[in-house]
This record gives sequence, structure tokens and C-alpha cells, in this order.
Amino acid sequence: MDSIETDARAVQAHLRREALARRDAMDMGRRIEASFELADRVGEALDVAPGTIVSGYLPIRSELDLRPLMMRLADRRARLCVPAIVEGRLVFRELLRGAPLEPQGFGTYAPGEAAAVLEPDLMLVPLAAFDRAGGRIGYGRGYYDGAIAALRERGRDPRLVGAGFSVQEVEAIPLQAHDVRLPEIATETGLRRLGL
Repeated sequence: MDSIETDARAVQAHLRREALARRDAMDMGRRIEASFELADRVGEALDVAPGTIVSGYLPIRSELDLRPLMMRLADRRARLCVPAIVEGRLVFRELLRGAPLEPQGFGTYAPGEAAAVLEPDLMLVPLAAFDRAGGRIGYGRGYYDGAIAALRERGRDPRLVGAGFSVQEVEAIPLQAHDVRLPEIATETGLRRLGL
């Protein structure tokens, strides 16, 4: 790893800590309210046809709760899936009402091995921090960057929408070679299209 990559990684770690501290400091009631605000504003802005495969995520710690938005999309007959960690990489397993969930590590849950593995048309991507240029910092393990790269290698080009609270925005994120920019960001203030 060269010094530029090392510097970018150190800056990202600092920005991640600051953004997550702001997210953690949000009152729980405000986080719940903001999750519903996002569902209202972004649910209307996302044009999802019946049968569209949408990957979301089940919240951990103080993350934005996407379930209200996911339910709105399911009401429009989108097929929902969430990430599962399989052999060190993400796959997206179909999320069906009433299906059992299994722990995945890191405090997250996903449907078990019997669930269908889907390839998303639209990915709602969790983030620790984001900037106005579509830069994203995740939790530092590169799972989503790897999953997006794998989908693209198979000829898929899912629509990518980062999802988080507005307090997670930072001025600028130095990106590493493997980091994927997000052309859209969803927060409680609405859907921002960044023109990438």
C-alpha cells in the first residue's frame, strides 16, 4: 500500500469516527422520526416498477432504519433482499415477511441459506459518512465495494443510492482505488441526485 492510500485510509477512519459520533448523538426519537421522513420523501422519488429487486439492510446500532422505506417499496411489489455474509463476501438474500432471520456477525441479521439469492436492480447502501461528490465511507471492511464490483463483473449495473442521516455528511472524502462513488444519496431531507 503506497503512502497516498495509507493517508486516504487514515483520513477516512477519522471522518468515519466523527460522522458516527454525530449519528450516535442523535436522540433515538429523532432517528425514528427521520427514518419515517426518509420513507415519505424518498419513497415518492424512487421510481420502482413491480418486480424490481431492491436490496436494503436491517439496521444495526444507531443506523438509519430503512424498514419503513422498504415496506413502501414492497407495497409497490418490489422484491426485497438484504445482505448476508457468505465466505467473506456479501450475497443478497430475499427478505420475505415471516421468514426466519439468522445472525450474520457485526450485530446484523439476514435470511438463512434457504432464501433465494437475488441480484439487486437498486441497492440502498449503508454508510458511515458521505460527501456531495458521492464519496462514501462504509465501516471499513469493503463488503459493499466488493459486492458492487462482483455484480458489475457479471454484467449487472444496479442503481446505487447511499442511505443515512444528513448529520453524516462530511466536506470531502479522499477515495481509495476500490471505493465506489454513489450517484444518489437518500437522507431524511430527501433524495439527492449528484449527476455522476
